Amino acid sequence: MDPGGVVVDEVTDVSPEVLDALRALVPELSTSAPPLTEAALEEIVHSPATVLFVARDGIDGAILGTLTLVVFNAPTGPRAWIEDVVVASQTRGRGVGAALMFAAMDRAGAAGSKTIDLTSRPSREAANRLYVRLGFVRRETNVYRRTLETESTGTNTPE
Repeated sequence: MDPGGVVVDEVTDVSPEVLDALRALVPELSTSAPPLTEAALEEIVHSPATVLFVARDGIDGAILGTLTLVVFNAPTGPRAWIEDVVVASQTRGRGVGAALMFAAMDRAGAAGSKTIDLTSRPSREAANRLYVRLGFVRRETNVYRRTLETESTGTNTPE
């Protein structure tokens, strides 16, 4: 570990420590997200398409932030997408977000992706400044979202 710094680890096994940390962090990002369950975390950790990173304090090992990297193959080539970047509010400004982003960029590059995408609400000003500082460029594109039914009832098909 880097004494006093930030260490980023890939989560490969679900532990009560990781589950509790994510349960505390996710509400800082989204107040509408349902509480994270152990089963949902197991699915994320063991999915071949997702890599869950946690940033830890270099002194006491406490989890300070998290990031999820999604890597998948598309007909146009390997793709990488960053989701759910969140750093504990009391530890912002220590380089936690940057450490998480560098880990994700390294992993995406190793997986063959030539680019990495993410979205961020304009209200997350510090996060947006970080992304620009790390070389991310705002794209002129439209992001569309459709809310889907939670049960597979066929109600999502156009009539």
